[in-house]
Amino acid sequence: MDTNSSARRIPSASPPVPQAGPDRPRSLFVNGHFPRRRGLVVCLAALFGFALTVVWSHEFVDQTIGANVAGALLGQDAATASLSGSLAGIAFALATGVAGTFTACNVAVFSAVAPLAGRTRSRRDRSARLLRPLGYLAAGSVAVSAVYGVVVALVGTGMPQFRLGSPGAGGFPPVLVQAMVVFGIIGAVMVWLGLASLGLVPDPLARVSARFPNAPLVVMGALIGGFLIGRPYPLFRRLFHDAAESGNVLYGAASFSLQALGNLVVMGVLFVLVSLLAGERLHRWMSAHPGRASAVIAAAFIAAGVFMVLYWDVRILAYRDLIWFPMAPWA
Repeated sequence: MDTNSSARRIPSASPPVPQAGPDRPRSLFVNGHFPRRRGLVVCLAALFGFALTVVWSHEFVDQTIGANVAGALLGQDAATASLSGSLAGIAFALATGVAGTFTACNVAVFSAVAPLAGRTRSRRDRSARLLRPLGYLAAGSVAVSAVYGVVVALVGTGMPQFRLGSPGAGGFPPVLVQAMVVFGIIGAVMVWLGLASLGLVPDPLARVSARFPNAPLVVMGALIGGFLIGRPYPLFRRLFHDAAESGNVLYGAASFSLQALGNLVVMGVLFVLVSLLAGERLHRWMSAHPGRASAVIAAAFIAAGVFMVLYWDVRILAYRDLIWFPMAPWA
């Protein structure tokens, strides 16, 4: 009996998932170790983003949560609070930034927790490096939001977001068109980053990460800062109008920067708690099978990206009765 020919008839095992070797550049979001069931990770994450879009109630989040939190921080009704004076406007910016954490135009910020979690190896490491990644996120966010604040102060009332009720293309007000474009692009970028974490598409941050390892965090922060560009949140519109009417570029930059930093506060607290309470265990769990970290990062990015694209593009079209999209009765 030919043992060699017999061995060749035995079905071979499934090919291993390709891993990034030392000759392939990697970034913070792509560790080079990919889970075997990558299709399952994509499907489950996309399904979660879809389900969140179906059940999301902007009235509950914007009014019940956002307005009440802002009112509690300001000590008065945020909708009627006076913005006379730069200090009042800056306090309003920070309070409404924190209050707007869970709105549809900012909830994707929590996807940033995934690439940060489990990186700390020991208590000493957690204490020494806990706030550094948050600093990079804040730097990227402030860079974008400050520039946008300057633009708003310079252009003033000619900005699309200033004309809330005016009809635009296809009967859509300009503020809504801007939101659809901005959040659609950011959502698509997040989906791409998630797919790159699984090795399904090229990593767009690989080359820059070779020189600047923390560049992905700055890019993530810039995406978070970009939320302000498309934000139609009512309390943010008050700040937007105030900055546009003031014409003060320093006030515009400072108020928008504080709004963006306020958006990071709850996510930052969550990251700190996860790191202090479970950071070492998470690191051991992910280190045991490095593909787990890729799966967690990819799932967070894909779920957030799918939600943003479906909510801000597909669901808005459904609101206009242009297409059909399933929505919960309370949504």
